[in-house]
Amino acid sequence: MTVPPALVATARCLWQWEWQRLMAGLAPADRDGNFQRRPSEFAGAGLESLQGAGRLQLIVGRSCPWAHRAWLVWRLRQLEPSVQLLIVEPDPKAGRWVFPEPRFGCNSLAELYQLCGAKSNARATVPLLLNPGDRSQRASIINNESAELIEILNFLPSPSDGAPNLLPSQSLVDINHWLNLMQNDINDGVYRCGFARNQAAYNRAEAALFAGLTQLEEALLRQGPWLCGGKLTMADVRLFPTLIRWEQVYAPLFRCSRAPLFSFPALWAWRARFCSLPGVVDTCYPAAWRRDYFGALFPLNPSLIVPAGPSSSEELFALIQATMKP
Repeated sequence: MTVPPALVATARCLWQWEWQRLMAGLAPADRDGNFQRRPSEFAGAGLESLQGAGRLQLIVGRSCPWAHRAWLVWRLRQLEPSVQLLIVEPDPKAGRWVFPEPRFGCNSLAELYQLCGAKSNARATVPLLLNPGDRSQRASIINNESAELIEILNFLPSPSDGAPNLLPSQSLVDINHWLNLMQNDINDGVYRCGFARNQAAYNRAEAALFAGLTQLEEALLRQGPWLCGGKLTMADVRLFPTLIRWEQVYAPLFRCSRAPLFSFPALWAWRARFCSLPGVVDTCYPAAWRRDYFGALFPLNPSLIVPAGPSSSEELFALIQATMKP
């Protein structure tokens, strides 16, 4: 039976209207349809806030790229003895993060935020750096702004003499140049593509995204092996969570598909090089990324069908290596 054109047109209008409402709850936008990230609730605290703190806790989620950057710094700096890592799981039906087992009497991250004095309408996001307190002091949130949080982790004392300083003073000008470019055009850029409300907003975000990738490609060709030259820095750390999710999430779901990543050979080799760093593969969960993005972002994937792909970080890394250009 052929569906009447009038019914198709009506259904399309109704879906577009409902989609706009759903997107407003998922990801806020400005009047021109450009995605705008909400500010973090507990931003602004630095190292001075750690005075008197015991063993800190870093709370992350596997699928979140902002948490991934904190997880990477924690791993690269070998902070296990001084910072305990806790992993929360998504609850897509309730739209929240939950603890595998209760912490501080809390079942969800939202409950922990409320316990720590967050505003009633605060978004309970990861990553989160927590002072768990003791019998005389309740748990308190130190910082949940990932860009600031990873700087705190970088300057915490490491038990290893070989732990890298990811913010060396002699490279700060170059690092900040890349951080400013990446935050808007690449790290947030993929979200501005995926959460764009209209074609014009998408076109702006997509053009900026691939222009940024071209700049990174040219820099690596000129001065590699890392973005700021011979040593790994925070610029590399903040790029990796976006590029490692490229084929799994951002190209198919967020429409970042103008060109495959292997068409940027220097970036492709850079990503494989980063994967080879000790402990990095252990922070990558491609099956969880696909499940959480495709299964939770209903306005972008109404069928909730999760595509196939590598089931483990080892399979993902092997795929990246196998498709390296000679």
